Parts: sequence; C-alpha cells; structure tokens
Amino acid sequence: MAKTTRRAGRMASAGVIREAATTLFLRSGYLGTSMEEIATLAGVSKQTVYTHFADKEQLFTDLIRGATDRVDDFLQHATALLPGTDDLESDLLELARRYLAQVLHPELLQLRRLVIGEAGRFPDLARTYYEQAPARTLTGLASCFRRLAERGLLRIDDPALAAGSFAYLVLGRPLDRAMFCGVDEALSPADMERQADEAVRVFLAAYGPR
Repeated sequence: MAKTTRRAGRMASAGVIREAATTLFLRSGYLGTSMEEIATLAGVSKQTVYTHFADKEQLFTDLIRGATDRVDDFLQHATALLPGTDDLESDLLELARRYLAQVLHPELLQLRRLVIGEAGRFPDLARTYYEQAPARTLTGLASCFRRLAERGLLRIDDPALAAGSFAYLVLGRPLDRAMFCGVDEALSPADMERQADEAVRVFLAAYGPR
C-alpha cells in the first residue's frame, strides 16, 4: 500500500511540474525560464523536478511532444464522422468548426509560437511537432477524403492535395493572424462559424459532386 501511495505521489508531482513548466515557458520562453522557477511554481523541491526530468531540455521536449496528443481526439472524431456520413456538408461544417476551435485554442497557439521560436535551438523537436500535429492531421483528412471519393461524394484525384486545400481554407487567414498578432486577435465564435461555413462552401464547390 505504501509503495502504491508513493508511486501515485510521484505521478502527481510530475503532473504539477508539467503544468508549472508550461505556464512559465509560455510566459517567459525557454531561455527565460529556470528549473528553480518551475520548482517554485509547482510547489516542489528542485531535486524533485530533477528526479522526473534530467534537465530543462528534457522537460521542454516532454511538454511539446505531449501537446501533439490533442491531434488524436480530432482525428478520431474525423474518422468517426466523415467516411460514413449521410450529410456531407453538415458534417464537414462540424469538422471545420472543431478544427478551428482546436488549432486556435489560446494555449495551443502559444505552444505553436514557442516551438517556432525555438526551432533553431531544437530543430528535431520542431520537425517532430510538425510531423505529429499538422502533418498527421493532413494525412488523416486525406484518408477520409479518399474514402468519400470512393463513395462518389467527392471528386478528388489527389486526396493529400485536397486535404491541404481544406486545411488552408479553414485555417489559413485566422491562423496567420493569430500567430503574428497574438491570441487576442483570434476570431470570435461568430466569426469562426462564418469562416468555417465559407471554407466548406468553397471546398465543396471545388471538390463536391457535379
């Protein structure tokens, strides 16, 4: 029983360390954050932090790789929704709105900016983030669109190209604006709906059945 309690305590402290590190990395960047500050905010000793993470680089890497797990939920939703759809336009609208809400989430935007800002210092980590988040999302969308084309619901010769078109129509302008101007420039809920509606309208005009 004591061993189980200690293990649970170690897992809990790892969680609060990750939360504190995320807050500080987003606030001060990689160089502006110290392990001592992370320990203080987490309410643990510096030694406890080093018990879980060998150094700041390992902790930073752990956080960025963990952020890509959010892609799984979106892809599971997409693969459950689209291939067997009975109302393609309605389901594409739902997916587009979910896509916008996920990518434009303030914390995810800040993490994306952090990864880009540190890409020169951590090129392999930046590549991993790209492959596990944006690229994997496009691959999943391409698979869905391929199956829709097989059903005759879309006219697509290149599913990967179509997936890229869909992603840019949905995210291009609002993501650029948020990345360059900050999270305060993100779309309002009403603007997000209009953005999704127009993206799906244009996408179906190009790829929908005649």
